[in-house]
Amino acid sequence: MKKRFLVLLSLMLIFSLVAVGCGSNEIETPVAEEPSETPSETPVDSEPSTEPVKDTLVVGQGADAKSLDPHATNDQPSSRVSKQIYETLVNQNEAMELEPGLAESWTQIDELTYEFKLKQGVLFHNGEELKASDVKFTILRALESSHIGHIVGPIDGEKIEVIDDYTIRISTKDPFAPLIAHFAHTAMGILNEKAVTEAGEDYGQNPVGTGPFKFVSWVNGDKIDLERFEEYHGEPAKVKYVTIRNLSDNTTRTIELESGGVDIAYDIQPSDVARVEENSELTLLRDMNLSTAYVGFNTEKAPYDNLLVRQAINYALDMDTIVDVVYEGVGAPSNGPLGPNVWASNQDLEQYGFNIEKAKELMKEAGYENGFKTTIWTNDNQQRMDIAEIAQNQLKEIGIEAEVKVVEWGAYLDGTANGEHDMFILGWVTVTGDPDYGLYALFHSSQMGAAGNRTFYSNDRVDELLDEARVSADPAVREAAYKEAQKIIRDEAPWIFTWSGENVSGTRANVKGFSQHPAGHHKLSGVYFE
Repeated sequence: MKKRFLVLLSLMLIFSLVAVGCGSNEIETPVAEEPSETPSETPVDSEPSTEPVKDTLVVGQGADAKSLDPHATNDQPSSRVSKQIYETLVNQNEAMELEPGLAESWTQIDELTYEFKLKQGVLFHNGEELKASDVKFTILRALESSHIGHIVGPIDGEKIEVIDDYTIRISTKDPFAPLIAHFAHTAMGILNEKAVTEAGEDYGQNPVGTGPFKFVSWVNGDKIDLERFEEYHGEPAKVKYVTIRNLSDNTTRTIELESGGVDIAYDIQPSDVARVEENSELTLLRDMNLSTAYVGFNTEKAPYDNLLVRQAINYALDMDTIVDVVYEGVGAPSNGPLGPNVWASNQDLEQYGFNIEKAKELMKEAGYENGFKTTIWTNDNQQRMDIAEIAQNQLKEIGIEAEVKVVEWGAYLDGTANGEHDMFILGWVTVTGDPDYGLYALFHSSQMGAAGNRTFYSNDRVDELLDEARVSADPAVREAAYKEAQKIIRDEAPWIFTWSGENVSGTRANVKGFSQHPAGHHKLSGVYFE
C-alpha cells in the first residue's frame, strides 16, 4: 500500500507540472475589473480623515452564476448570488432550524394543506408590495421548470388558494413530509409577477426580489454587482455594495484574498489551507457541510448500461488514496450518496475498495476484456480535474482509455442534462438536510437530466422506496426506506462515491459577521468591516 501510494503521489506531482504548463490552453481566467458603478470607499464624514470606511464587500467564487432566475438553474454559484437578492417563505438557519421568512407564521390545515400568513409591508426592489398573488405566481411558474421539479413537484398547482393579500393556502398532491424545508430552498425565492412579466426572457439577467441587496449589473464571466436595498423590511445590510467575482482558478482566488483583491474567498483549495491559516492578515473558516462529490456514469449509454462495467470501474479506482492526495485532509472519503451529517444517511454501506484483479474479472465477464475508449467530463474545478487525471491513469490498468474533457460550467450543466457525456465528475448539496433532497432528484427515474439525475439511472424498487418515504409522516418508516434505497444504489453503482465535503472559506482579518451555511449559500447582509 505504501509503495502504491508513493507511485500515485508521484503521478499527481507529474500531472500538476503538466497542468501548470498547459493550463493557459485549457482555462481562461478573466481579469476582473474594479467596480465602476459603486465606489469602494466612502469618507467617514466631510472632514478630512486618514481612515476611510470600506463600503464594498468583494467576494470571490469559483464559477460565474448561470442565471439569476431561480427557476432556470439549481447550481451553487447562481444560488450563492440569488441568496442575497431573494427571500423565501421560510428560512433555514446555520443550525438547519426552520424559522419565519416572508411568512411570519404557517399552520397545517390537514395532511395536504398549509396556510401561510405573509409579513405585511414587504417591498420588492421595484417598489411593488409583496402580496399572496406573487407567491402563487412564483409557485405556478416554478412548477413549469425542469430544473427544480424535485423541490416543487409535490405541490398541487390547482389547489393554491389566495385567501387575501397576506394569506395563502398551499396543498400537495400527496402527503409530503419535507415540504416546509423545501420552502426554505433558494429556488423558492419569491418573485414579483410584474417584474418577471416585464423582463420576459431577460429576467435571469434582471432579477427582482425582496432581499437585503438589489441587483445592479452583471459582466458575464467576470462579476456581479449588488447594492443595499434601502427599503428593506428587515435589518439593513451592513455594507452598501457587494461585488461577487468569478475567479475560476483556485490559486488565483487565494492570491486575490492575500492581496486584498477580495475580502472573502469561497472554496479555498486544500493545498492552500495552511497558507491561509498561517497568514496573520487572513482568517480561515472550516465547517462540514451537506455536500458530496461523485464520479457518475451515463447509465443509458453503452458500456455504462452494463452493471458489471460500472462495478469494475469502482474496483479499479483507489478512491481513498485519490481523496487523500487531492483533498489533503479536507472533508472525508464517502461510502454512499449522503454525507454523514444528513439524517438517515446509511453509514453502514461497504466501500468497493481497490481490487484490480476483481475489476479485470468483471470486465471480462461483461465482454470488455480488452477495454474501450471513453471520456471523463469535468468543469474547471481543480480538485475535479485532478481526480479525472488520476482516474484516467488508473483506468489504463483495466484497458480503458479515457480522455479528460474540461468543459465550461454552463455548457457542462447543459451537456450533462442532455446526456451528452460518458463519465463525469460533479457534486450535490443536500440543501434541506432531508434525505429526500439528496436522493430523489439524483436517483428517481422521474428526475432525469436537468432536475438532477444526470446518470439517467432507473430502478423500480428505488423509485418505490423514495416515493414511500416522501409521503410518510413516520420518521422510522422514512429512515428504513432511505437506508434500503442507499444500499441498492451502492450495489448498482451509478456513481463512484468519492467525498463528503467541507465549507472552507477565507476572509480578510478585518471582515466580521461572516458565517458559513451548511448548504453553502452564505448570507452576506450581516458582514461588515472592523
